[in-house]
Amino acid sequence: MIILTGGAGFIGSCMLAELNASGINDVLIVDSLGKGQKWKNLVGKTYLDIVSKESFRSMMSVGEFTIDVDAVIHLGACSSTTETNADYLYDNNYQYSVEVAEFAAANEARFIYASSAATYGDGSRGYSDVTTDLRPLNMYGYSKHLFDQWIRLQGMESTCVGLKFFNVFGPNEYHKGSMASMVSKAVLQIEERGYVELFKSSDATYGDGGQLRDFIYVKDVCSVMMQLLDDTDVNGILNLGTGVARSWNDLMAAVFAAMERPVDIRYIDMPAELAKQYQNFTQADMTTFASKLPHVRFGSLEESVADYVNGYLTREWPYL
Repeated sequence: MIILTGGAGFIGSCMLAELNASGINDVLIVDSLGKGQKWKNLVGKTYLDIVSKESFRSMMSVGEFTIDVDAVIHLGACSSTTETNADYLYDNNYQYSVEVAEFAAANEARFIYASSAATYGDGSRGYSDVTTDLRPLNMYGYSKHLFDQWIRLQGMESTCVGLKFFNVFGPNEYHKGSMASMVSKAVLQIEERGYVELFKSSDATYGDGGQLRDFIYVKDVCSVMMQLLDDTDVNGILNLGTGVARSWNDLMAAVFAAMERPVDIRYIDMPAELAKQYQNFTQADMTTFASKLPHVRFGSLEESVADYVNGYLTREWPYL
């Protein structure tokens, strides 16, 4: 059995689809469907059951598992970079993750978990996954950094995999609201009014829309995790981006091209509270990743955006 936390979420539900495609159906999902459209992420997919995080915590504490656990893929976390409840983030993203990691270790299960590029803060200390002295800009990033550090202190870096996701986009992110990718938001804006709004730059180093991000398609992310499930010799805390930073203008140009519309980008002021913690540049240093998984290749930004836009966002059923 595979335990997939966050299995009804964006990356988790796409990973479930990959597992099913490989003939793996004995998956226990740990998640909450809530009152929104998140349930649609699970339509057409096969799994054993869904349990809440609270129930799973109880199950872990009393050992309520009669089936062998082969792997734990821990993607369940609060991913909002604007969440201000530090106690909630500490419990949900750090303490809960510690419990899941200890459970996986006790069951000798393969453990793969989601970290984040938010751990790097403003990037002034670089984007190398071997750097440990980091200064995250928000509590979300700090909660992820704390868990990475815990993994290292426990000596588990050599037995599990932590993936520092950069800017992931793709199907099944509708329920994320304001935290959905700009690709998803852009398609809605273009369909409604014919143009896209981007934040003006708050740093003279970058032109408006020229701020740079390492965008990676969720299908590439899931493909990597599938490889890591099988290749238990590959371990460590690794960056997972493409290693190539592209601008917001590039991203929007790819969306307009996929929709066969003329590019029309309009720039608006960035909110003051966001400007204080805004990353103008992110780019994964993929040196460690390439040394461990040298044959992995990622799709281009334009190819990935076109697949997402035409295969999902402009279709009646936009879910993977």
